[in-house]
Parts: sequence; structure tokens; C-alpha cells
Amino acid sequence: MSKHLVYVGIGSNIEQDKYIRLAVHYLAEAFGKQCQLQLSPVYKTQAVGFEGDDFFNLVASFITNLPPVEVEKKLKAIEHQNGRRRNQEKFSARTLDIDLLLYDQEIIHSNSISVPRDEIEKYAFVLSPLADLAPDLIHPKTQQSISEMWQKLSKQSHAGELQKINFNWKDDSL
Repeated sequence: MSKHLVYVGIGSNIEQDKYIRLAVHYLAEAFGKQCQLQLSPVYKTQAVGFEGDDFFNLVASFITNLPPVEVEKKLKAIEHQNGRRRNQEKFSARTLDIDLLLYDQEIIHSNSISVPRDEIEKYAFVLSPLADLAPDLIHPKTQQSISEMWQKLSKQSHAGELQKINFNWKDDSL
């Protein structure tokens, strides 16, 4: 079986501490102990597109032998298991949002999946943690390194709204 390197964005603005910890817990559970899960720092940022509590965001990477459609299904199942409902407005509060950002160097656009995710190029809360985790990774569409893309985006005014936080990963309830 071939192994694939996957990057996912994780965000929450409802009980952020709880749901960020749960997301990481369930990712490790869903993709196995051999997935080599790695995490970026956690960032706090204002809600984009609506009035609401601040989001906590990070990027995780892991290895899987699953095809991208199956990865996406598992991510959506984790969201659903943690109270996310797909019938909500696009820009609204959410317990958990997990987006497939990159799957190896593949470019996939179908009804069920879009990789690389457009948000990588648009939002500091996606690109900054991705740059922390994989600065030398080459984006499959732009053919630029993630750190080069971050340097360009960080010069825009909204990038300053990111705040790296000292996230408490310990929770006795898990």
C-alpha cells in the first residue's frame, strides 16, 4: 500500500479548547497510531465573514494509505461526531471544522473534494500554521514554497490579526 502525506486545517470557535483537543484525539484514532500525526502551533483569530467568538486554528499533518475521498469522509465523520451540522451557514459558529488542505502533490477538483484547498492562498489562519509545520513544502498549484506564500500574505493587513497562543493540550476527560 502506498503512503500519502496529508495536511488538514482544524478550527473551532465554540468551546475551542475542548473541540481542538477532541479533533486531534479523533484524528489519531481514525488514522491510526502509525499515522505520524504532527501539529502546528495553535492560533487565535477573529471570526471571518460573521460576528462570533474568536476561532482557534491549527494545521495537522499525517500519513495515510487511504485515498483522498476516504480521508474526506473520515474528517466529516469526526466533525459530525463532535456536533458539526452540515446544514449550517458557511460563515457561522462551529464546534469543529476540519478541512483537507493538501494530499501529497495532487490537484483534485470534483463534486466531493477540492485539493489543494483554496483557503491556503487566502487566509492567514490557514497559511501561517501550515508554514510553521511545512515551510519548505511546495504548493502543487502555485509551485511556491509555503514559506514564500506566507511571506507574501503576511504583508497584507489581516495577517496581523493572528495570535499564536500557548495551547493547553492536557485534558483529563479524554
